[in-house]
Amino acid sequence: MNERNICIGDVFSVGSNGVVLQISLPRQPCFKLNHRFQLKNFAPNTYKLSRTGWYYRVLAEGSVQAGDEIRLVERRWPEWTIERVQEYLHRNTENAEMNEELSRVGDMGDESRKQFEARVVKFKAKMKRAAATAAAGGQEGKDAETWCDYRLVEKKAQTARITSFVLEAVSPDPDVDRNGVKLGSHVRLKLPNGLLRSYSIVSGNEARFELGVALEEGSRGGSAYLHREAREGDVIQVGRITSDVAPAGAASNHVFIVGGIGITAFLTMMEKYRKINWETTLHYGVRAVEDVPFTERLDGLKESVKIYDRSKGQRMDIGAIFKNLSWNSHVYVCGPSRMLEEAMREAKRCGMGEDEVHFEAFAADATGDPFEVEVTNREGKVLNVAGEETLLEVLRQHFDDVPSSCEVGNCGTCRVALKSGNVEHRGTALMEGEKKEAMLSCVSRGIGRIAIEV
Repeated sequence: MNERNICIGDVFSVGSNGVVLQISLPRQPCFKLNHRFQLKNFAPNTYKLSRTGWYYRVLAEGSVQAGDEIRLVERRWPEWTIERVQEYLHRNTENAEMNEELSRVGDMGDESRKQFEARVVKFKAKMKRAAATAAAGGQEGKDAETWCDYRLVEKKAQTARITSFVLEAVSPDPDVDRNGVKLGSHVRLKLPNGLLRSYSIVSGNEARFELGVALEEGSRGGSAYLHREAREGDVIQVGRITSDVAPAGAASNHVFIVGGIGITAFLTMMEKYRKINWETTLHYGVRAVEDVPFTERLDGLKESVKIYDRSKGQRMDIGAIFKNLSWNSHVYVCGPSRMLEEAMREAKRCGMGEDEVHFEAFAADATGDPFEVEVTNREGKVLNVAGEETLLEVLRQHFDDVPSSCEVGNCGTCRVALKSGNVEHRGTALMEGEKKEAMLSCVSRGIGRIAIEV
């Protein structure tokens, strides 16, 4: 038995005690193999050669022992060997015809089949946009943002300070992916009072999703409007939904360090990781236990959650968390600036790579000294950015195709190419090696005069 002669959906009986198994999924390459065999490229080579193994689902329980005979009972999808599925799952991912066909393989486990379903939805939406653009006789700006009407269908107080909001598309796109938004997604809202704000999506899909919003002291108006003025039935415009978190499938442990409302960034991610038996731990700092939102969902994470109640003098020791990380851990951090800064220091002190820690910020200070910017690919136009303005805001005053999402330096949607000049980099979306050639227009600032390309 190997990946070339085993097919998705194959049913096997094992031994004489009634055990029946079915092939459900190809395995992901396990990067522990590098460590186990002390061979640097062992895991990547198993992936390249499709020799990663497979998973079974249990159709009938029983006992098995060494020496039991394994017999093929039924072959439902003879054309889809494990090796061929791996080809389109990981290497040839843009083949629309094969993605469509694999999305209909009913015996394939959700973890893989939903990836194919999502690709089909994305491809159909792309074709639909292209057809609409052609019909209009124009060329759509490659990053122009489209705003759609959503209705506020549920508003629920989670705590005295935190409220959840469920928004539902007024005219849902029939081609929308209803399997859920990407993990770690943000959405931009255009509120009826004219404000633009970005929030983390707690759960849902592009047709219906839930937000969790804290009413902050000194609110710039976004959370204050939603808490005090928004009513069920109100229509709110929704812009792009983006994600800046890629699942760290090669990690053995997933450690979340969260403060307050930061739980909204990672809650669905933790639930999905637990569902597929990834090892997860949540360190959650709150003002008081009464300020914990979405308690029923957190209860579902059980022993993997450790809450630090500031009202009882409990303090999260971020240094100790990093120091005691298990081998091959990936860390996710979302909280106030002080928490992020301490986590960044400790990650560097422990020698963790930039690809081993993901940071999300609540908010960002984007003010500073004024500067000039030349936009080289827009006829060399020179713009002035005042001390209280962001580069993103100024670019949008002159051009209508400048994208953004989180607007606090987390996601990288607003990045622009840096052609010359010095920049005070802020935010966490760029790796150190990228900062010579790019900047985040939502938070970073030029020094003196810079040149960029949008």
